[in-house]
Amino acid sequence: MADIAIGLHGGCGTLSSHLLSAAEWAESRDHLAHALRAGWQILRASGSALDAVQAAVVVMEDSPHFNAGHGAALTETGEHELDASIMDGATLAAGAVCTVRRTRNPIHAARAVLNEGRVVLLAGAAADDFAQARGLAMVEPAYFTTQRRVDALRSLQAKAASGQILLASEAEKHGTVGAVARDCHGHLAAATSTGGFNNKIPGRVGDSPIIGAGTYARDGVCAVSCTGQGEIFIRRVAAYDIAARMSYGGQTLQKAAHAVVFETMRSHGIGAGLVVLGATGDVLAPYNTLGMYRGWITTDGQVTVATHKELHDMGRA
Repeated sequence: MADIAIGLHGGCGTLSSHLLSAAEWAESRDHLAHALRAGWQILRASGSALDAVQAAVVVMEDSPHFNAGHGAALTETGEHELDASIMDGATLAAGAVCTVRRTRNPIHAARAVLNEGRVVLLAGAAADDFAQARGLAMVEPAYFTTQRRVDALRSLQAKAASGQILLASEAEKHGTVGAVARDCHGHLAAATSTGGFNNKIPGRVGDSPIIGAGTYARDGVCAVSCTGQGEIFIRRVAAYDIAARMSYGGQTLQKAAHAVVFETMRSHGIGAGLVVLGATGDVLAPYNTLGMYRGWITTDGQVTVATHKELHDMGRA
């Protein structure tokens, strides 16, 4: 029986530490730990890596601290368009949705697409209708809105109007959540969910629902979920690139992941991060920004979370 492990990220668009209270930072870390434990409980009960990453992402979609589900970013017209994907490393089966507006947990819709197996990606109103027809929880779009995202949209639009958009922080611009896991059978899985780029053009789709760009999993190699400016991750097929570097190029997990974040993405001048889990359950979470919400439970059951450089021991799983 294989050792189980899980890792996650809550986006590399982390605020400067002084912009939130100590209590708010503590709550965000608690939500990360809750998401990890939700996935770990499934793994510990001999459940699948696929179920585990879905459970972890659901917790983050329900939290206002992350740009996915409740608390998602707004388009330039002040609306929500959400994306998500999930992939099974054992079979390479995958499911994704993009620009959904009424599905409470987009990752559930992505999983339903995977389970049905007829397509990989559904978009817009058709994806919402698909989710509703399969009994998933639906909400009014206002459910996703938080004051923090409204303020971020106003800030970005003000900077754009004054020609200062390049001064915008990563936290104002984007964010994503994702999870990777290894189950007791040695199978890997990855899942990603996002509200996309703040102030994005309506209809814009980033890397999160694109298999191979923002999400990828293959047994015996790795499982990856990415965060950052999606257009570049799509062009560089970033998640798959890590797997290719390992399987075809013979690179280690660490070398492949660090090359993508600190060489490939940095060459484009963008903030980027990811969480990646190797075939033996080792988890890495490299990022090149001020901070990245992240956490993992290693094969020994120790829970660690972080928002900036400092790591926080959250006890045993």
